[in-house]
Amino acid sequence: MEVLKVLEELLRHVVDIAIVGFEFVGVFVIILAGLQGMRDYVRKNPQIRLNLAIGMALGLEFKLGSEILRTVVVRDLAEIATVAAIIVLRAALTFLIHWEIKEEKADEETLKNH
Repeated sequence: MEVLKVLEELLRHVVDIAIVGFEFVGVFVIILAGLQGMRDYVRKNPQIRLNLAIGMALGLEFKLGSEILRTVVVRDLAEIATVAAIIVLRAALTFLIHWEIKEEKADEETLKNH
């Protein structure tokens, strides 16, 4: 019985560290994408929206990964509902950003062909 408690505690620590790591990488990627977006804006880069959307989508993917990991350690129904709501919101944002990327690429392709 004691071994199970130790393994459960070890799992909790590993997951907590992974969650922080994914959150950190996600925030870092979003910040870098924002900074690149500001640079592209100043340079009048026509692909600013596409580059920014791709960076935001990647950052959100890392943050979504952290929320999925968080489901491993939740214990009560209120926590599960909160994490589920966050996952749904982040997944919706990711879906919308990917849709925006697809539209930007289609617009870019249309401009190249005309």
